[in-house]
Amino acid sequence: MIATPVRSSQVESVPSSASKVVAFARRPQCTHNLTVLGTGAWGSALATLARHGDNAVQLWSRRGEVSLADAIAAAPVILSAISMKGVPETIAKVQAIGLPEDAIIVTATKGLDRNTLKTPSQLWQAAFPKHPVVVLSGPNLSKEIEAGLPAATVVASTDVAAAEMVQALFASDRFRVYTNPDPIGTELGGTLKNVVAIAVGICDGLDLGTNAKSALMTRALAEMMRVGTHLGAQPETFVGLAGLGDMLATCSSVLSRNYRVGYGLSQGKSLDTVLAEIQSTAEGVNTASVLVDLATQAQIPVPIARQVNRLLRSEASPMEVVAALMERDLKPEGTAELLAS
Repeated sequence: MIATPVRSSQVESVPSSASKVVAFARRPQCTHNLTVLGTGAWGSALATLARHGDNAVQLWSRRGEVSLADAIAAAPVILSAISMKGVPETIAKVQAIGLPEDAIIVTATKGLDRNTLKTPSQLWQAAFPKHPVVVLSGPNLSKEIEAGLPAATVVASTDVAAAEMVQALFASDRFRVYTNPDPIGTELGGTLKNVVAIAVGICDGLDLGTNAKSALMTRALAEMMRVGTHLGAQPETFVGLAGLGDMLATCSSVLSRNYRVGYGLSQGKSLDTVLAEIQSTAEGVNTASVLVDLATQAQIPVPIARQVNRLLRSEASPMEVVAALMERDLKPEGTAELLAS
């Protein structure tokens, strides 16, 4: 584990990326291996996982007692679990302070920025072009993680060594961590499935049955792949943990906030009422709107996201949304058709 002292003779025998991880623990000015920005359910769960791996973790939130400057000072790894709406502001604050020279940025936020239509990793990378950015995403329901249940995730980056360092930091007997060289696909898988979860919640709330839900999720996966490949992601990423795996977890559990949004709307509740009951952020609500804007601009077919967005904007009832999807033009299903229609 990162925080375990290692003799110099041992360091020489491990791979170079692992040697850098060990070096993090040896920095005399560094009192923690990881700083987590954001103390919500997801940020707290990730902090729990890192501590389980014998790492020293510093938590920061806007309402906390620790200043942002102190939290990131000399931190080798800085993980952002801030909600999407707070990401641009947080980036600006970190820019004003400055990062340690060789710090790794990890983003675990799932969403799209309304102003730029960018993902969190794209925003962080644009702000800190000299720092490696790693995306962490997978089928990780925070309440199950806090309960100590086993899970797996993906850490993705174009910087392989950085991804391996983050992998080593979080890996433990309860959390299996895989690396991936496709950060945008990994990030979009975790982001877009939140819209799907709202749709599945509607499906279950209307008691439409397993056949309808299975068809919906299959077509939704194709929709996610169309958006992702258009933005440069690898299609195979969407059938892995960060795509299909995350979608299955989020669409099959009442612990999912986005699923609960769809279910509540299907029961005739208003969006404001549902969000008040959840008492937490449901990123799929914002993502649906931004995704439709992005798809319109890029001319990407996203029929499921469009219907979910209509419902969220009170432009259609749950049954009208279902009817609109069932009445679409008939067409063949094949690999090319899945990605193109």
